[in-house]
Amino acid sequence: NYCLFIFFFPRLLMGPICRHQELMPQFSATGKMPNYENMSMGLYIFFIGLCKRVVVADTFGIYVGYGFSSPAPLTFVEGWITSLSYTFQIYFDFSGYTDMAIGSAYFFNIKLPFNFNSPYLSLNIRDFWRRWHITLSSFLKDYIYIPLGGSRKGEIVTAMNILFTFLLAGLWHGAGWTFIVWG
Repeated sequence: NYCLFIFFFPRLLMGPICRHQELMPQFSATGKMPNYENMSMGLYIFFIGLCKRVVVADTFGIYVGYGFSSPAPLTFVEGWITSLSYTFQIYFDFSGYTDMAIGSAYFFNIKLPFNFNSPYLSLNIRDFWRRWHITLSSFLKDYIYIPLGGSRKGEIVTAMNILFTFLLAGLWHGAGWTFIVWG
């Protein structure tokens, strides 16, 4: 059971963060017969993810590559185009990969949690974080923020818990100083 959970390939590399108690009951409940409705849904979600990744993210990647490799300083407009393109490239790349993982899992009658809910349509930063990388946010909240006391121990402790949780989120994404500062 442990190996099945760890090595289930659709969620292994880029897939959403799944908890053992969410995933393992689905393996027990799935029948041996293929579910063509799930396969159809999986194919649909997989190809949406593939289009996000290959068509949209790679198109933004062209502008990002130009902006980051330009030997001359960028103009104001070029800088904004590069920055926004990088932002959208990251989103569509990661969202596309997770959609592909979710779609692949549907072929096995396994439903992985969705990871993004149109974060760039958010009205504020709090709403953005509720919609962006939902499974990581949930993991950090349940295993870091709440065990530290969450918001129950006063404003100073709450602020420290938030800073520590975001610091770990930065370290999760990479081990460089830029990721720590980002966190």
